[in-house]
Amino acid sequence: MLRLLAFLLVISSAATAVARDWQVVPEGDALAITLEQAEAGDIIRLAPGTYQGPIEINVPLVLDGLGHAHIKGNEIGSVIVVNAKDVTVRGVTVTGSGSDRENRDAGIITGKGADRALIENNILLGNLVGVDIHGTKNALVQHNKIEGRLDHRMNDRGNGIYVWNATGSKVIGNDIRYGRDGIFVNTSKKNEFTGNRMRDLRFAIHYMHANNSIVRNNVSLGNHLGYAIMYSDNVVIEGNLSRGDRDHGIMLNYTNKSTVLGNRIEEGGEKCVFIYNAHKNDFSRNLFSQCQIGIHFTAGSERNSFVSNAFVSNRTQVKYVGSKWVDWSVDGKGNYWSDHAAFDLDGNGIADAAYRPNDIMDHVLWTQPAAKSLLGSPAVQLIRWSQSAFPALLPGGVVDRAPLMQPDLPTLTQWEEN
Repeated sequence: MLRLLAFLLVISSAATAVARDWQVVPEGDALAITLEQAEAGDIIRLAPGTYQGPIEINVPLVLDGLGHAHIKGNEIGSVIVVNAKDVTVRGVTVTGSGSDRENRDAGIITGKGADRALIENNILLGNLVGVDIHGTKNALVQHNKIEGRLDHRMNDRGNGIYVWNATGSKVIGNDIRYGRDGIFVNTSKKNEFTGNRMRDLRFAIHYMHANNSIVRNNVSLGNHLGYAIMYSDNVVIEGNLSRGDRDHGIMLNYTNKSTVLGNRIEEGGEKCVFIYNAHKNDFSRNLFSQCQIGIHFTAGSERNSFVSNAFVSNRTQVKYVGSKWVDWSVDGKGNYWSDHAAFDLDGNGIADAAYRPNDIMDHVLWTQPAAKSLLGSPAVQLIRWSQSAFPALLPGGVVDRAPLMQPDLPTLTQWEEN
């Protein structure tokens, strides 16, 4: 009898541990009631239609809208709040968050303790913040379509994806438009941001206090600024596209020991790259093309390496005011400069003459803009002739002692609609 009783208890426990598959229809409070009754491991599948939010998920489960369900908030707070670990939210359209910036009202928010959240294949429209990963470890946000608001000034809107204090986050393959910043990252580390497309925003990726992370194969189109990497170390910025961004394609501000590799910054406005007080960064095989300024670096940025980059058709290739020479070649290999008229008599692919992007008059004009009125004067022409005839007259600045005869252009991964 004791053995039989023990066997029956095991069978009973196994039965209660089996996950349930809920089929929910959009009637009244059916979704909220199901979420209260659901247990760990359950799957909740939503029939097509509109469901009333907000809702909370407090146990590990899968909420699957199957691509046809709409969860609509009441314009107060966040629409879907995830409080448990190992929760998946997929295939739903989410609208109707509140507008409280201080509380970061969002379409979907995962909080501290909601580790390993999976947010995928959702459509988030018109929410203040699209997805807020707030204190969540190892979250994955992938293949979502996020469109923010246009009803406020840009700086007063919310971010497409907000990542705060969220170690190990991955943001992959999302399509983000409107709002303030596409992806805003603060006080996080060991993150990966790959294959996202961001349009019509202030910053595509705004990155602060986030070390040891990867920003790779993203697309920034027509934003005010592409990739703003600030107060961070050991960041890999690789294979990204910035096209038509108004102010800067890439900005490094107090960013150190990072790698900028194989990016294309093109058809920009003011500056392809702006480097401010950033040190020991490696730039290689990037294209900086058709900006007012190719690279502007200042504020004591030192020990940065530039090799195999292509500077093509920028109005000013480099803007740097300094009293000492900075050599932009490494081990006998420099960069390509589209305005460098040079020869290669020995055919080794390296120009026979060094390239200096700036002269005395450039320095004068940057420090004294009113001097532009003198550009056509004989005195200016004499100065420029003198320094071309006597290079020793040149001030300190950038010099490439081994400029390339041909560009080594990066090839990027094409962004694809999901």
